Amino acid sequence: MKSSYEQLEPTQVKLTVEVALDEFQPEVDKAAKKIGNQVQIPGFRRGHVPERVLEAQIGYGTIVQEAVNDSIDHYYQQALTDNDLHPLGTPEVDVTSVPESRTSGEAFGFDVTVDVRPAIVIPDPATLTVEVDPAKVEDSAVEARLTDLRKRFGTLKPVTREAKDGDSVTLDLKAVIDGEEVDSVSGVSYTIGAGNMLDGMDEQLSGMKAGETTTYTTKLVGGDHAGEEAEVTLTVEGVKEMELPEADDDFAQMASEFDTMDELRADLRKKAESDAEQAQILLARDGLLEQLNKAVDVPLSKKIIDDQVAQHLKADGLEADDKHGEEIRDQLADDLRSQLMLDVMAEKFNIQVNQDELFQFLLQQAQNYRMDPNKFINAAVQTGQLPVFSGELARGKALIAALRLATVKDTDGNEVDVAAVVGERPEGEVEHPDFTASASAKAAGADKAEDATSDAEAAAFDPSDHKVDEVVAYAQDADAAERERVLAAEKAGKARKTLIEKLEKLA
Repeated sequence: MKSSYEQLEPTQVKLTVEVALDEFQPEVDKAAKKIGNQVQIPGFRRGHVPERVLEAQIGYGTIVQEAVNDSIDHYYQQALTDNDLHPLGTPEVDVTSVPESRTSGEAFGFDVTVDVRPAIVIPDPATLTVEVDPAKVEDSAVEARLTDLRKRFGTLKPVTREAKDGDSVTLDLKAVIDGEEVDSVSGVSYTIGAGNMLDGMDEQLSGMKAGETTTYTTKLVGGDHAGEEAEVTLTVEGVKEMELPEADDDFAQMASEFDTMDELRADLRKKAESDAEQAQILLARDGLLEQLNKAVDVPLSKKIIDDQVAQHLKADGLEADDKHGEEIRDQLADDLRSQLMLDVMAEKFNIQVNQDELFQFLLQQAQNYRMDPNKFINAAVQTGQLPVFSGELARGKALIAALRLATVKDTDGNEVDVAAVVGERPEGEVEHPDFTASASAKAAGADKAEDATSDAEAAAFDPSDHKVDEVVAYAQDADAAERERVLAAEKAGKARKTLIEKLEKLA
């Protein structure tokens, strides 16, 4: 298969693909077998019709058309990989030629016009400095942690006063929609301020005593009527307050591995400091992303942004012309620019997402959406969203990789040790990619392989900076040792299957 592309606009290309007849013929044979299993021809059992007879009955052109329909996406995806293109929109396909017979010699050819990820040049993160607030821990933060620990060992004591934040109430709940009761529960225990049931419930329960009832309107969050407004009646059966154990050495021995309260407080402070450092890194990450967004130019066509708006409106169940589309247009465009920039960065750092990381990320997302983890993961699999989550995770890892290179200082002038908080670079991740290469030259199809002829240039040849055909052309003229080096570099980098197969044949 041969493929090439013409850059029509910064975000659009015309991809030309040609598949020789001898390469395309197996697809024709598969299509003939498929059709043979579907049609009934007198004198032959279904699925046992000789191909020549089938051609005579329905025509070679019909079989070829089936082969085109079944294989065109495969060839398109291969052409994208070979030319290192990343589509952003729906392709427009124009079939330019098909073989008229087994002996015609004509190739299967087609053109594809598609919006693609534009050339993106990213500044070296090592040249950037991010400033954050110092990671200070106040005594109040330590005491808050101690209070949370004491609550775990506290006891609930009935009270007759009005309920307040932090109290545990036992209540009955009834939901009514249009005069019909749609849900009810009795004897539910709830801690005021938890915020994990119905919106507005904390405010309603605060100030109520045992035996009192109140009714208010809110949206249901679960069941068959999730998202619908209902009249919710709350009846408080009892109010209890948390009685905390004394913060003394006895408590330290009961609640921890420490013998004294001083030791326990010291450990809680260490954990609070760790949390403060994590929060500081999150601020640094956001600051770095903001700098990169300002520095990096990511052109987007109107069509690409229109598609983003349309997808968002459809996901929200809104009409295509809803005014909300204009309200979110700029934000969606900015989000896409960030996403594309981080995708390029992830490729440069050779970011990999393993199954365990993806699983843990899905568990976290399930918690964020307040969904059962198994149901959330199954839904992600069934709807084909796993690549989306994997991409999101890879972008986050890429930003952390860039942060390891950047200079991070607090406002007091102290340098922040990023690696000490986020961990060292994972195995296989590129420590410091080359951010100086011109992506625009690459997008314009500059033949870098021809420029890499001297020994010094050969030593610096990086297959990730070239299209498949360029790497193959370079490898053909290289010695055996250089071919092995290029093959190893490709496996450790982009790992393009088509290219690896071609390099292995040369080796």
